[in-house]
Amino acid sequence: MSGKSSMIVTALTAAALAAVGFLAYQASASAPDHTTAGKHPSASASPSPGKGRDGADQQKTEVPVPPNSGEGERVVYSLGAKRVWLVTADGKIKRTFEVTPSAVSPAPGTYKVTGRSLKIPGSDGVPIEHVVRFAVVDNVVIGFSSAVDGSMPTPNAKKKTGGIRETREDGTALWDFALRETKIVVVS
Repeated sequence: MSGKSSMIVTALTAAALAAVGFLAYQASASAPDHTTAGKHPSASASPSPGKGRDGADQQKTEVPVPPNSGEGERVVYSLGAKRVWLVTADGKIKRTFEVTPSAVSPAPGTYKVTGRSLKIPGSDGVPIEHVVRFAVVDNVVIGFSSAVDGSMPTPNAKKKTGGIRETREDGTALWDFALRETKIVVVS
């Protein structure tokens, strides 16, 4: 192969790699809004065993949502209780569950979902999925996620991480519920 042909092949290879990288980024940035094809998370589901009339998991809704945590459809995160509630537009609890807090916590207040990633490496090196980001504190991104291996690590105060960990089952539920711009209310 001549020098000129070699340069053309190299240039075409570089262009192809750049295109593949761009498409991979674009695919991750446009991950589906939910994992259940054809269903919107706030659509009413027909009850099934273990579910209430509104389709909510009965065993997952026993803890009342904190007072003064807003109105309408929202995700409520209590720092003190280390718990999350998924609240429907009519104020009913769709699901509630415990979480492992991050080393860096957001201040109490109202936020919105700013980004989502289906699967990425966590800041602690553990592969995570169903990442729902909503705040930045001291240059640390704060969001909910679940570890692919199911682990629930103890937060390391020496390492500034913003991942609020939940079980894989709870992570899927939050991912399906908290689409972009969904309100996140953080309470003490």
